[in-house]
Amino acid sequence: MGRKLEYLVLHCTATPEGRNISSDTIRKWHTAPKPEGRGWRQVGYSDMIHLDGGLENLTPFNQDGIVEGWEVTNGVKGINSVSRHVTYVGGVNKDNTYAKDTRTPEQKDTMEVYVKYMVKRHPDIKIAGHNQFASKACPSFDTVEWCKSIGIEDKNINLAK
Repeated sequence: MGRKLEYLVLHCTATPEGRNISSDTIRKWHTAPKPEGRGWRQVGYSDMIHLDGGLENLTPFNQDGIVEGWEVTNGVKGINSVSRHVTYVGGVNKDNTYAKDTRTPEQKDTMEVYVKYMVKRHPDIKIAGHNQFASKACPSFDTVEWCKSIGIEDKNINLAK
């Protein structure tokens, strides 16, 4: 039996600005045995937003408010059983030296639609950035401010910074 969906966590792939990355590469990074990958059972994200704004499902999940065991991804240690995780391709400057919001206009549009859909579908969900749960720059933008800028109500934003 699953647990109630509580969070939608936003991520970046931590790849250089403008560089395409495939879902196969992400899967390899996450699921290949160490040291080649992380050795996880499952990829870290439910969905991925490509540079052109295309949305790709990485881990099948149903649209109900319960996170079943087969739907769990490895996005944030400690909350995966109550979360969905979406990533956008990018999140680091072209030289791969610092975190940067590299979302293309198309990625921003898709992410906005995705977040608003999840809030409409799951009225109690909280939108959060990976960096709100771990000492990381990911998703390389201020999730709280961005959510407010697209009209997400405070009740649906994880306000802890």
